[in-house]
Amino acid sequence: MPYEAPTHTVERSLRATTGAKIIAGVDEVGRGAWAGPVTVCAAITGLRRPPEGLTDSKLITPRRRAALAAELERWVTCHALGHASPEEIDDLGMTAALRLAASRALEGLPVRPDAVILDGKHDYLGAPWRVRTVIKGDRSCIAVAAASVIAKVRRDELMAELGLESAAVEPYAFAENAGYPSPVHKAALHDLGPTPFHRLSWAYLDAMPRWRHLKKVRIAAEAAALESGGQLGFDF
Repeated sequence: MPYEAPTHTVERSLRATTGAKIIAGVDEVGRGAWAGPVTVCAAITGLRRPPEGLTDSKLITPRRRAALAAELERWVTCHALGHASPEEIDDLGMTAALRLAASRALEGLPVRPDAVILDGKHDYLGAPWRVRTVIKGDRSCIAVAAASVIAKVRRDELMAELGLESAAVEPYAFAENAGYPSPVHKAALHDLGPTPFHRLSWAYLDAMPRWRHLKKVRIAAEAAALESGGQLGFDF
């Protein structure tokens, strides 16, 4: 699939305009899933040339993506993952859960970034981090693209491992859908109900009368963000 390779343009701009020397690219995966955590990767790459074929993780085949993630983990200066659990998503709302996962990733780095490049339009991270948001940053910015690939592959692996650890979740086919609403996943939910790995504040339970009583009320802050026009978005 043709694509325009990401560059270090944003990193160079931040260095020139802010004096930042250590810059982390940040991207998330799992925002639109019905089960599992939301996962954020923070990656620091410097200004070196990246491995061939780097781009947004969604544009890469699963086999190539897995191989590229392993290559990137050796190539980046450093990286770290942060997760927010389904329980934290239900309790805090997605925006705050993203902030929590991103903070965990950034604080897990061996060095503290001077600036952060965040994929997307909305800054869900905020102070004390110096943030530059970049729409489609996972396609245009090398550090964010690297974070995108690593986050996607490692979260997919985490979801696949759930099926190996517990036969009870096998019908949901997390290894194939990573917690997203595939037909098999929907059928299992309808017949068996949610597992401890499912997000219980999500609207899918409204369409399942047998399990609707398990739904958690979404917190007021999240509802207010939606009513004010805030876009939480989904990544597929």
